[in-house]
Amino acid sequence: MLQAFFLSLGQLSDRRILAVFAKSFALTLLLFAIAGVGLWYALHGLEGVVASWTGAAGGGWIADVATVLVLALAWWLLFRAVAVAAVGVFADEVVAAVEARHYPHAHAGARDVALTRSAAMGLGSAARAIGVNLLLSPLYLLLLVTGVGTALLFFVVNAWLLGRDLGDMVAVRHMAYAALPAWRSQTRLRRFALGAVGTALLLVPFVNLAAPILGAAMSTHMFHRRRA
Repeated sequence: MLQAFFLSLGQLSDRRILAVFAKSFALTLLLFAIAGVGLWYALHGLEGVVASWTGAAGGGWIADVATVLVLALAWWLLFRAVAVAAVGVFADEVVAAVEARHYPHAHAGARDVALTRSAAMGLGSAARAIGVNLLLSPLYLLLLVTGVGTALLFFVVNAWLLGRDLGDMVAVRHMAYAALPAWRSQTRLRRFALGAVGTALLLVPFVNLAAPILGAAMSTHMFHRRRA
């Protein structure tokens, strides 16, 4: 795991990987910007309705402040899901770059993943992350009230989810999509360890911006080293 991390870190300057970082980060910002604009219009409309009912004029500043606060909270809560989904769209380029440099024989036999497949996997990743965490939110709140294990449970759940996403980014280049469930069942511990490292990196400010890229590169090393 440590060797995979340093190999991945050393390849961050690769132009192909830098290009993916730029595209995925721009896509992440675009998605949050679109959400922000939509939220701003919705809150201003709601403020106008409330003002018409009460006769009080808020001047629009309440909606502006609420938009900023909600976006800040959404960035903190949803950045992982959105960023990993955005990287997932272009993940095949990261995996291909790592394979071309370190595993040329495997790279020669790999099949490129169609953009539609990558996009579907990215959307599935985001949906799982948001859906599972929403489903567990009552348990998170219960543990928060009792002061026991909320952060630990959140970390474990998201490490499991991220390990699946990162593993699939590589495996889908080398096996049929229908074979992925069987492969996942054989690699649970490795993928969980990978997801734990990726989740830890996502918690570090500024480092979290490159964490999905590092995770995809590390997953490539782990996949091929296990096969070897």
